Amino acid sequence: MSKLVTIFGGSGFVGRHIARRMAKEGWLVRVAVRRPNEAMFVKPYGSVGQVEPVFCNVRDDASVKAALLGSDAVVNCVGILADRGKNTFDAVQHEGAERIARIAAAEGVARMVQLSALGADSDSASQYARTKAAGENSVLQHMPNAMILRPSVIFGQDDEFFNRFASMSRMGPVLPIMGGDTKFQPVYVDDVAQAAVMGITGDVSGIYELGGPEVKSLRGWIDEMLTVIHRRKLVLNLPFGVGRMMAFGFGRLQKLTLGLWHNSVITADQLILLRSDNVVSDGAQGFETLGITPLAPEAVMADYLWRFRPSGQYDAIKDSARNLKV
Repeated sequence: MSKLVTIFGGSGFVGRHIARRMAKEGWLVRVAVRRPNEAMFVKPYGSVGQVEPVFCNVRDDASVKAALLGSDAVVNCVGILADRGKNTFDAVQHEGAERIARIAAAEGVARMVQLSALGADSDSASQYARTKAAGENSVLQHMPNAMILRPSVIFGQDDEFFNRFASMSRMGPVLPIMGGDTKFQPVYVDDVAQAAVMGITGDVSGIYELGGPEVKSLRGWIDEMLTVIHRRKLVLNLPFGVGRMMAFGFGRLQKLTLGLWHNSVITADQLILLRSDNVVSDGAQGFETLGITPLAPEAVMADYLWRFRPSGQYDAIKDSARNLKV
C-alpha cells in the first residue's frame, strides 16, 4: 500500500508544490486546510483519490489528530505574516507547530518536516522570528529526527515578494520601499519543496538554511524586477521613522474597523525584520548539503511577471516591431 503524508497548509504557496512532488513520488497526500472547498485544485496533482483536501484547524487538538490518522509522515507549512483575530503568531507558529509535533509523535508518525524561516531567533525583537524559533524548538522536542527548513524570502508564480512590488509599480511614477539596503537571498519555491521531499522520503534531519545563488539588497532586487517588467520608476527608500508612523496608523485603522480592514501594507513587526539581512549564515547546512542546485530568480521571473508589463504579453511583440526595418 502507498504511504500517506499529511501536509498542513498544503494548499498554500509552498505546500502545493510539496503536495505535487509527493504525489509524483507515489504517496497518498492529505492536504489539511481550514477551507477544503477552496483547495479542490490540489486533487489533479495525482490520480483519482490520491490527493485529498481535508478540514483542519491547527489550534485544535481533535482536528489535528483526525488529520494525522494513519499518516507515515507530516509536513507543517502553516505560517502567517501578521496577527489576524485568533490566528496570532503564538497560536499558529508556536502552539500550532507544537500541537502537530506532539500529536504526530503520539500517533507514531515516522517523519516530520517543519517549514520555518531564516532569522528564526528566540531572542529577536520580532514576534514573527521569536514564534518561528519557538515552533522549531517544540517540534524538535517531540520529533527529534525532524527536518527544519529555514528558507529566505521565497519566489515563484504566486509569491508575495516580486508580485507585490510589481503590482505596486503600476500605481505611479514613484515606487516607495523601506529597508532598501537590507540584503535578501531569494529561493525558488520548488527548490524548497524538493528539500522537503528529501526530509519525508529520506533519512534527512536537522536544520537547513535555504537561500538562492544570489544575494542582493532589496533595492537591487527591485531594480531587477523593474527591468523584467519593462518599467522605469523612481525607487524611493523611505526612512524607518516614516515606516513606524505608517505601521502605527494602519494598525490603529485596523483596530478602529474591528478588523474589517486588514493592514496588509506594513506592520511594526515587519519593520523589525526589514532591519536585518535575510541571508544564509556562514557554515549552515543548506542546498549544497542536500545536493540541490538552487534556481536563480532571473531564470523564472519573466515567466510570471510578464502580466505587469505596460502591454502585458504584447510587450515582446512591440519590442520586436521597433527593430523592423521599413
